[in-house]
Amino acid sequence: MKQREFEQRHEPLWQQLDNWLAGYQKSVARKADAPEGAPVFDDIPAAYRCLCQHLAVAKERQYTGNLVARLNLLVMACHQRIYQQGSVSRNRWLDYLFAGFPRALRAQSRFVWLACALFLAPALVMGLGSYWNDALIYAVMSPEQVVQIESMYDPGNRVLGRERGSDSDLMMFGFYIKNNIGIAFQMFASGILFGLGSIFFLLFNGVFLGAIFGHITRVGFVSTFYPFVIGHGAFELTAIVFAGAAGLRLGHALVSPGNLSRRHALREAGHDAMKIMYGTFLMLVIAAFLEAFWSSSTEVSIAVKLAVGGCFWLLVIAYCCFAGRRDDPAALEGGR
Repeated sequence: MKQREFEQRHEPLWQQLDNWLAGYQKSVARKADAPEGAPVFDDIPAAYRCLCQHLAVAKERQYTGNLVARLNLLVMACHQRIYQQGSVSRNRWLDYLFAGFPRALRAQSRFVWLACALFLAPALVMGLGSYWNDALIYAVMSPEQVVQIESMYDPGNRVLGRERGSDSDLMMFGFYIKNNIGIAFQMFASGILFGLGSIFFLLFNGVFLGAIFGHITRVGFVSTFYPFVIGHGAFELTAIVFAGAAGLRLGHALVSPGNLSRRHALREAGHDAMKIMYGTFLMLVIAAFLEAFWSSSTEVSIAVKLAVGGCFWLLVIAYCCFAGRRDDPAALEGGR
């Protein structure tokens, strides 16, 4: 086989490998692009092995130095990429934690802001209403629940929050994880109902929490309640909003699928939403740990709790707004 025929026959594969290395495509399995009689590969390793054979043939047949050099460079680049992918995948969760999660939030910022409004607006209205009218809280809670809430933040308690045994911090940690993740998953999964479920749970939780904030402030347990919630609230309350945003993303795909079918739009939305939910679950675990071991303690002074809680809020806000911006594709595009 002459060199020109050899190049014409295998050029599509070499070009596809070049595209894969450059990040333009995820694989080389492009049967439609392959010429008649040319091999089509299902994965990169198979294409790499064939490329090595091409290099060996080019050397054996003493094709021109330019061709041999090109194939040699392509083989080296593919080898490096393939055998480094194992270590890259092991560090993928770190990439997600430090960059992928906040980038996913910013990519879906319109749903995040909408969820924030749906959660905070009723919380603010109900909070002010419960503060001005002591009977309003009974519209969302029974008298027994109100008494329980008041007892949780009584300044005379040894520990704050839910009742527990003397050595049950670890048990409460597990309880808070189950409870918080259950609420978040409820908000997310209910988005499949064309977003109506996520909207309902955002509004409901906003009203419920607003009523508690307003009532506890009215009865004068400010010195225990706010130092208790400020620490873990930085992670828990924002995670609730993020879970609602992920649910709204699912609902939007069903209401407005664009040029895609609803099934394909939902699949794409699910991929985007899960990028948010993985980080949301991690935030809820952090919130549960703080609530069980830090927020409930009465040995830490109020000033320290408020200062640490304020730092947590600044940390979460800065993380969501700025983490991963250096490699953010949207930021890079805007800077060109």
